[in-house]
Amino acid sequence: MSDKSLSESGTQDQIQVQSQTHNQATGNQKEMPFAVVQGEPLSEIPHDLYIPPDALKVFLEAFEGPLDFLLYLIKRQNLDIVNIPVAKITEQYMRYIDLMDDLQLDLAGEYLLMAAMLAEIKSRMLLPRPGEEDEDEDDPRAELVRRLQEYERYKQAAEELDNLPRYEREIFGTIVEFPDRKSSQQEPEVAMQTLLKAFAEVLARADMYTHHRIQREALSVRERMIMILDKVNAEDFTDFKELFAIEEGRGGVIVALLAILELLKDALIEMVQNENNGPIYIKAAS
Repeated sequence: MSDKSLSESGTQDQIQVQSQTHNQATGNQKEMPFAVVQGEPLSEIPHDLYIPPDALKVFLEAFEGPLDFLLYLIKRQNLDIVNIPVAKITEQYMRYIDLMDDLQLDLAGEYLLMAAMLAEIKSRMLLPRPGEEDEDEDDPRAELVRRLQEYERYKQAAEELDNLPRYEREIFGTIVEFPDRKSSQQEPEVAMQTLLKAFAEVLARADMYTHHRIQREALSVRERMIMILDKVNAEDFTDFKELFAIEEGRGGVIVALLAILELLKDALIEMVQNENNGPIYIKAAS
C-alpha cells in the first residue's frame, strides 16, 4: 500500500472516530456532514477519491517582469549595468526559465521575448570584429542597458512614493462631534451663488480702476471690519455693493469681502435678500 493510500485511510478512520464520539456525546443528534457536494451532504470520504498532483498551484510573484528579474541578477552580483556580461546573465536567466517550466508555471510571453533578445545579443557579441570599419558600430547591449536604466529610475521613484506618508496608513483623520453643543446663530438666507454673482459685478467694476503704478498698500481686514460696522446700523438696510470702494482696485474689494464674511461669522451683521437674483442688503445685528 502506498503512502498516499495510508494517509487517506488514516484520515478516514480519524473522521469516523470523531463522528462516533460526537454521536455519543450528543445522544440522538444527527451526524454533521463534513462537506456538501452539489447540494448533497457527505458524512464519509469516498473510497474512489482522487486528487490530481496539479490540482493545487501556488504562484509567487517574486518579479514584476523580465526587466525586474534582470535588474535583480545584476544587483545581486554587483555588476556594472553599463557593462553587462551578457553570456553570464543569459545563462542565469535561462536557468530561471527552465525552473518555471519544470514547476509547470505559466510562462508569460514577455519572459520568452526577453530570452530571445538575450540570445540575439549574445550571438552578436560573439561575432568577430576584425576590421576598423566596425568600430563605429553600436554596442548590441545599448538598447537593453537603456531599458534597464529607465526601469531602475521608475522603480526607485515608485519606492520613494510608496515610502511617503499615506492617508489611512500612517495618517488617520479624526472626527470629533459635540452632541450637546447647540448654535443659536441663524445662517444667512442668501445663497452663496448669489453672493458670488454680486461680488463678481463689484470685481468687474474694480478692474476698471486698475493702473500700472506699483505701490504697496497696507490693507487690513480688521480695519475694514470696523469701517463696515460704522456704515451699517440695526435699523436701516445698506446695499451690499455700497460697502465696497471700487477705486481701491481688486485688492481693496477682496479685503472688503473678507471683512464682510468675518462679520457674518461673528454674527455682528445680518444679510437678507427679498427675492431671487434681487439686491442683497446688510444691516447690523440687533
